[in-house]
Amino acid sequence: MGTVIDLTITHPTPDLVLDEVVRRLEMYEHRFSANDPTSELSEINKNAGIHPVQVHPELFELIQIGKKHSLAPDSNMNIAIGPLVQSWRIGFDDAKVVTDEEIKKLLQIIDLDQVLLDENTVYLKMSGMAIDLGALAKGFIADRIIDYLKSVGTQSALINLGGNLVTMGPALQHSDRYWRIGIQNPVRTRGASQMILRVQDQSVVTSGIYERSLTKNGKTFHHILDSNTGYPVKTDTASLTIVSDLSVDGEIWTTRLFGKTTEEIIDALNQLPNIEGLVINDQGDVFYSEGMNERIL
Repeated sequence: MGTVIDLTITHPTPDLVLDEVVRRLEMYEHRFSANDPTSELSEINKNAGIHPVQVHPELFELIQIGKKHSLAPDSNMNIAIGPLVQSWRIGFDDAKVVTDEEIKKLLQIIDLDQVLLDENTVYLKMSGMAIDLGALAKGFIADRIIDYLKSVGTQSALINLGGNLVTMGPALQHSDRYWRIGIQNPVRTRGASQMILRVQDQSVVTSGIYERSLTKNGKTFHHILDSNTGYPVKTDTASLTIVSDLSVDGEIWTTRLFGKTTEEIIDALNQLPNIEGLVINDQGDVFYSEGMNERIL
């Protein structure tokens, strides 16, 4: 998944359960990865402009979710952004700065109306199109793992899929039984927290411009791309964190809102039921929604 994964569980036979979790993570990576040429998602992309592809119901469901939220008014999500992501490759060894001419061509095939969904088949109508579920897959996977852990009687768990954290049950090491989740200080080394959140049976998802970047000729480009311009989104937001019951919801709203002004983000969060969040801007200032007060230590 391109990240370090940490799994912590309390269960009578933890090794057996963890082995199964790892097996499922590998299965989901093969299903949803845009970087594995043998994945189920890559099969859709390879057949762009050729024919529809029958897919697993979970992949179909996630693409449905992604298309719905990509088409929502004023959303910054676009699951058809694959051609741009694969051209910039920020976060990979072969990252490059894409030229204006290349971007103009790519923008012509980032068209959600050309993503056709019908009874577990997906068809990308134009050659060169590619779906990228990187903004959603980790949250969807984390929720499926939690479902499995509950089904086998896991007492408590903490899943960390590289900045996507989900807590389940009580944190037995704390007297109040709440988990402590550190929010990275965007300008300090990894592991240096700006603040600590107190959560239980919830997900904490953080998206930031500090994790993956490319510096070329003295200019730095981050990995969060604007599908309207083809370039990294212009923003004074260093990181956006969402606290939600479902991890996929955290993924959805960090993506939909990233790139908006701090005021727009906080206003949107205050109107969303059971969704809270905080913004750290590039000056280190912190802003958060009304329901976050009880979660910040």
